[in-house]
Amino acid sequence: MANGRKDDGYLKWRWKPNRCEVSRFDVGVVLEKLRGKRVVFVGDSLSRTQWESMICLLMNGVDDKTSVYEVNGNKISKKIRYLGVRFSLYNFTVEFYRSVFLVQIGSVPRHSPKRVRSTVKLDELDNVSSKWIDSDVLVFNTGHWWNRAKLFEMGCYFKVNGRLKLGMSTMAAYTTALNTWASWVENKIDTDRTRVFFRTFEGSHWSGPKGHTCKVTENPLVQSKSEYSEYRSQFSDIIREVVNNMTVPVTVMHVTPMGSYRSDAHVGIWSDNPTVPDCSHWCLPGVPDAWNEILFSYL
Repeated sequence: MANGRKDDGYLKWRWKPNRCEVSRFDVGVVLEKLRGKRVVFVGDSLSRTQWESMICLLMNGVDDKTSVYEVNGNKISKKIRYLGVRFSLYNFTVEFYRSVFLVQIGSVPRHSPKRVRSTVKLDELDNVSSKWIDSDVLVFNTGHWWNRAKLFEMGCYFKVNGRLKLGMSTMAAYTTALNTWASWVENKIDTDRTRVFFRTFEGSHWSGPKGHTCKVTENPLVQSKSEYSEYRSQFSDIIREVVNNMTVPVTVMHVTPMGSYRSDAHVGIWSDNPTVPDCSHWCLPGVPDAWNEILFSYL
């Protein structure tokens, strides 16, 4: 709104799931349930958005706003790898770790083709993963960086067992990375203490040549039509298949279909840089609040 958006319907729409009710968000109850806990979000900028949403939702129940602060005094930034907000009156933190692939970024092997500038080590989890272990709620997400523009066009290719896999498809690489993540969860996380969630892809609404036009509408779509809905649903299917084969309990938050209706709720041209439309991220308040309401209903 500060950047010039006039309509406000995207603030008010809610989903009604089939055959169930999402619990009404009661900030007082949630604050008490989180007392003494550690909530950790891990992933890309969409995870950071969910982290921001949770903080905003919980702040509504805190009278003394000065009692809530970022532990290192940082301002929210795209590049900072760690952000943690402490609710000191309730002795809990809500943290975000930036890990866009969940697995490690690696070096380029010797004698590699010139087009290879960096690698993604599909068989090794991010080297900051040890910091995620001691948590009570752990929410993962990865997806938006698994595309040609973020990978091959930038000279980034996959590596397994120290060897380049130049011909490996994005889907195969994603599956390999998620199996690495699943093995890490099974071996490192005490699921008697820690509730583990994985949120699926979010629908984007790009159109035109190479998806350069952001189609923001004033109302949600009557039918779910997302430019990359089929592509994204394949990634969601991979997530659910990997989780179904795990030996420990993990909850998949399958938000891909519900987000694909919400072409009204993107940032669009109303960002800090209006010349670069944004149909990947969501306005706050808005869609990410629903993700957190679902998360709280599970908890």
